[in-house]
Amino acid sequence: MKHKSPVYDVIAVPVAKIKPNNYNPNAVAPPEMKLLYQSIKLDGYTMPIVCYYVKEDDEYIIVDGFHRYRIMLEHEDIFEREGGMLPVSVIDKPIDQRMASTIRHNRARGSHNVDLMSNIVKELHEIGRSDAWISKHLGMDRDEILRLKQITGLAALFKDVKFGKAWRPVEEEADGEDFPDSPDTETDEI
Repeated sequence: MKHKSPVYDVIAVPVAKIKPNNYNPNAVAPPEMKLLYQSIKLDGYTMPIVCYYVKEDDEYIIVDGFHRYRIMLEHEDIFEREGGMLPVSVIDKPIDQRMASTIRHNRARGSHNVDLMSNIVKELHEIGRSDAWISKHLGMDRDEILRLKQITGLAALFKDVKFGKAWRPVEEEADGEDFPDSPDTETDEI
C-alpha cells in the first residue's frame, strides 16, 4: 500500500468539535501570539491543525496547532471570516505516538538564525521599509530591530535613529588630576 500523507485530506471542522490535548508542553509568548494573529489575519490559515479523531465523542483532539486554534477562539474577526471552521489534517495513531508527534512538531520549528534575521532587516531597510513597518509586519519591538541592525554594522541603518547624550568626556588637566570640573570630585572619599 502506498503511503499518503494526511495533508492531502485536509477537512474543514467546526471549532466547537476541536479540543486541546492535555500533554503539550509548548508555550508561546504574547509577542509571538500577536504575530500569529497578524499572520492568520493577513495570510489566512496556511497550515492545517493536526488532530486525532475520537469517533465515539465526535471530537478532534489537537496533536499540533493549538495556538492556531486559540487564535480562532480568541479573535472574533478570524472566527467570523472562517465561518467557525478550522482546516484539520487527521492522523490515526495511539496516544504515545501522538505525544511523540506533538513534540516532533514543536521541535522541528527550530529558531531564527540571528545573522539571517539581521540581513532581512538590512534588506527591508534598504528597500525603504521603516522600523515601524518592520515592527508591525515581523512582530519585532524597537530594541530587537536595533540589535539586529547593530549586528550588520552598517551606519546607514542608523541614519534615522536619535541617540541621547549619555556622557561627554572631560579633558584631563596637565598635572594629571582627573576630571577637576566634575561635580562628584569634591572629596577623595569613595
